[in-house]
Amino acid sequence: MVGGPSSEHEVSLSSGRVVHKHIDHDKYEVIPIVIGRKGDWPIEQKQLPDVADVAFVMMHGEYGEDGTIQEILRDLNMPYTWSDVMASSLAMNKPLSYRAFRAHGMDTPESKTVSRHNFHDIDYEIFDLPAIVKPADRGSSVGVSLVRRISDLKDAVEKALTHSKTAMVEKFIPGKEFTCGVLDDSMGGAFPLPVTQIFPRTSNFFDYHAKYVPGASHEVTPAQISKEEAERIQATALRAHQAVGASGASRTDMILGEDGELYVLEVNTIPGMTETSLLPQGAIAHGISISELLDRIIESAFIRHKSIY
Repeated sequence: MVGGPSSEHEVSLSSGRVVHKHIDHDKYEVIPIVIGRKGDWPIEQKQLPDVADVAFVMMHGEYGEDGTIQEILRDLNMPYTWSDVMASSLAMNKPLSYRAFRAHGMDTPESKTVSRHNFHDIDYEIFDLPAIVKPADRGSSVGVSLVRRISDLKDAVEKALTHSKTAMVEKFIPGKEFTCGVLDDSMGGAFPLPVTQIFPRTSNFFDYHAKYVPGASHEVTPAQISKEEAERIQATALRAHQAVGASGASRTDMILGEDGELYVLEVNTIPGMTETSLLPQGAIAHGISISELLDRIIESAFIRHKSIY
C-alpha cells in the first residue's frame, strides 16, 4: 500500500518501488494498492481482505504513519506491517512522544509548541536561538527550518503550520547526527541494528533534501565511533522503540550533543525504503539483505495479528 493524502506521497511511491523490486516474488504475489492524493482507494476498503493476506504499508506521513490507515486495517481484521494504531499515532505526535521518551529516561531537546490560533500573538523574543522549527506531527523533515534570527522565526513557524495545526520550536542541539534501526525478532523481542552517522552536505541538518536527494548527505554505516558510543546509541534506539510500543521495525533519529548528552528526536515507525534510506543500510551492515528485511517485517505482522486475534 503506497501513496495517500500526505505531503510524503512521492516518497511513499519511491519506497513502494524499492519494496516491489526486492521482495521475494517466488514467495509473494504482490498486488500494488495505490491510495490517491485525495484519499481515494482503487478498490473498496472492505474488499482488501479478499484480495490479500497481509497489507505491506509503505505510506509515510499523515494518513499512512499516524494511525489512520492502521485503524482502517485493524477494523478489517487485516494483518498489516509495522506498528499498530496507538504506537503509530504516539510516535507521529512529537510533543507526546517527547513525554514518553523522557518518562523512559531519555533526553530530548527543550521545546515549546505554537498553534495556528495563537501564532500571531506570540512574543517570539522569548525563544532561544538558534532553533529548529517543525510541524508537530509530520515526518521526513517536511516543513522544518533552522532559524538563527528572531526576525525569521515567525515565518518559520508559519511555514510549519502550513503542514500541521501545531508547530514545535525546539532548541538547536549542535553535535553529531545518528540514526539507528530496531528490528523485531521471531521470539517477541527486538534488537538494534548497526548505527549510522549522518553528514549532511547541502544543509546544516538532515532535512528533507538531505534525506531523499542522492548525494545530498553522506552516511556511514556502521558509524566510525567507539564501541561504547555505538552501544549507547543502540540501547537508546531500542528503548525508544519500546517506549512508543513500535513493532516490526523502526528507526530512531538522535543527536549526540557537544555537551555529551544523547538527545532523541523521533522514532520513525515506517522508515523510508528508498535507495538512499537508512533502515536498509543498517540491515545490510548487520548481514540482512533487503529481501530478508522485508520477510522479517511481514513475519512480524502475522505474529502481532495472531497475538491479538
